[in-house]
Amino acid sequence: MRTAPTDPVPLLQDLIRCKSVTPAEGGALTYLENLLSTHGFVCQRLIFRQEGTPDVENLFARIGSGSPHLCFAGHTDVVPEGIVEGWTHAPFAADIADGFIYGRGATDMKGSVAAFAGAAIDFVRGAGKFKGSISFLITGDEEGPAINGTVKVLQWMAENGHIPDHCIVGEPSCVDKLGDTIKIGRRGSLSFAVTVEGKQGHAAYPHKADNPIPKLARFIDRIAAARLDEGNDHFDPSTLAVTTFDVGNPAGNVIPSRAMAKFNIRFSPEHGFASLRQWVDAEVAVVSSEMGGTWTVSATEGADAFITEPGRFVGLVQDAVVRETGVFPKLSTSGGTSDARFVKDYCPVLEFGPTNATIHQTDERIAIDELRATQNVYSRIISDYFSAEL
Repeated sequence: MRTAPTDPVPLLQDLIRCKSVTPAEGGALTYLENLLSTHGFVCQRLIFRQEGTPDVENLFARIGSGSPHLCFAGHTDVVPEGIVEGWTHAPFAADIADGFIYGRGATDMKGSVAAFAGAAIDFVRGAGKFKGSISFLITGDEEGPAINGTVKVLQWMAENGHIPDHCIVGEPSCVDKLGDTIKIGRRGSLSFAVTVEGKQGHAAYPHKADNPIPKLARFIDRIAAARLDEGNDHFDPSTLAVTTFDVGNPAGNVIPSRAMAKFNIRFSPEHGFASLRQWVDAEVAVVSSEMGGTWTVSATEGADAFITEPGRFVGLVQDAVVRETGVFPKLSTSGGTSDARFVKDYCPVLEFGPTNATIHQTDERIAIDELRATQNVYSRIISDYFSAEL
């Protein structure tokens, strides 16, 4: 007799009721470990530490051996609930109302975790012994500093022979309806702080001072007007956003001695950290030679840009989405960063999950029909993956 499919609804409710506000584990990884181990997955709890950061619990689970090896990467940590009184339903109660499951993490991203767990369990029960392996990389540090989470789990996986052939990150990728977007890459992020030192003086005697403000303003004008590239088939043009301009001077009759500005660049793989730093340094040199001043530049590297080029793996996921939802997904690189930026150093990776309309918001929720449909897509992906030659 055929076994009924796993319903992701109670799985998600149980996960939401685990108050796993980053970096707290809250019982979510324990729940998932018990669920997967019951169905034959070999589970490893991994705790990583680094001075100055909170200890973080992570979970790696795998069933089967060898290739093909498909990994699902996700997180069970969630952002704080905010003002509880603003919620229609308690943020960790997992109430069902009007066809939705309410709760922090419903879409970001316990919904995907529940859906892929259900899909994987159903595949294993139906397939019995199969060629290859399925794994889960679940962290408790995606919403936090991302130091003791996915990046260190991947290092452990590499050291212990667990690197997958392909990976799906279950971030809520869709915008208006399930199936409309697959993320195949992300823009890089690089932040700068530029400081100009001058000489303080009285506003009535500007010739006795060395005002850093016009110098920095000239520099900001140059870089803000620059066009870094024209974009390409998968990436919009790179952007530069000035985020602050500070002189620390409350007085209207004093020329300050220092001015500082910060800006962030979001860039495509046409650029890298080194090339952008060189460009900023060159722009500083131009203005410095024209106007003088003592300049200091510091850069904070965020995520590097990457893309998983469309091919058989991306095509397989696209086809599964179309067959289950009737929607042809856009291949996108938009948005901020995700843990896919770490996975891409080890294997091809893409992101697919439910719609992201309420992530991090009061009354975060997911439609029950969408949750079950997401599991259906994952089930199709798993089935097709292990019947294809990638």
